[in-house]
Order: sequence, then structure tokens, then C-alpha cells
Amino acid sequence: MKRVYDFLKEAGTYFLATVDGDKPRVRPFGTVNIFDGKLYIQTGKKKDVSKQIASNPNVEICAFSGGKWIRVEGKLIEDDRVEAKKAMLDAYPELRGMYNENDGNTQVLYFENAKATFSSFTAPPETVEF
Repeated sequence: MKRVYDFLKEAGTYFLATVDGDKPRVRPFGTVNIFDGKLYIQTGKKKDVSKQIASNPNVEICAFSGGKWIRVEGKLIEDDRVEAKKAMLDAYPELRGMYNENDGNTQVLYFENAKATFSSFTAPPETVEF
């Protein structure tokens, strides 16, 4: 999981894919954190992406960096603990202008049953599960 986290941090931006009814939806994200032994992302509860994850928590993220890419598939589970939200916002203090761990909007979610595949054009893919 640390290797996945490191890759996503290095990439800076990753793309999160969800489903909205029968249509795929993809958008850029940038938050990733390890808290309580789990890999977390962050969004706002008021956003469409939050509603899509609530309807179908199976997601995939993809990021590209240095000629390599990663795909992470899994189920996102909401963690409503203030401590989890605070840890994320402490890792991304620039978000504090829009989010607060006590605002009722900040949402952090962690991956459950995740599978990450590291790929490149020159090496066979490697898969890790966490």
C-alpha cells in the first residue's frame, strides 16, 4: 500500500472513475493519505462524485508518472471519524479554505479489497493487493 501511496503522491494528480447510472464519470483528484493502516482519498459530500460512490462504491483510479502508470480498483468505504478527516486536511492544509473536519461536508473514504496494477510500456505489469 505504501508503494501505491508513493506513486500517487509523485504523480500529483490521479483520475477517479465512478458510475452515474449507466454512464462512466472520470475526474481529476489529488488527495491521498494513509491513516489507520488504510489508503484514503477525500471529497465533498455535496459533490456528484460523493453521490455516485454512495450508489456504487466500486471505483478505479489511474495515474501516470515518469513513463509508468498505476490503476487501483476497489471499494471505497466512508470514514466519518473526525480524526480521519483531520489527518487528511492536515496532509493538505491548502484545502482548509474549502473544507473543515467539522463542516458536515468533508468526506474521507478508504479503499477496501483494493488491487493496484503498476504498468509501463517496457516491463510486465505488477499487481499488489491491500
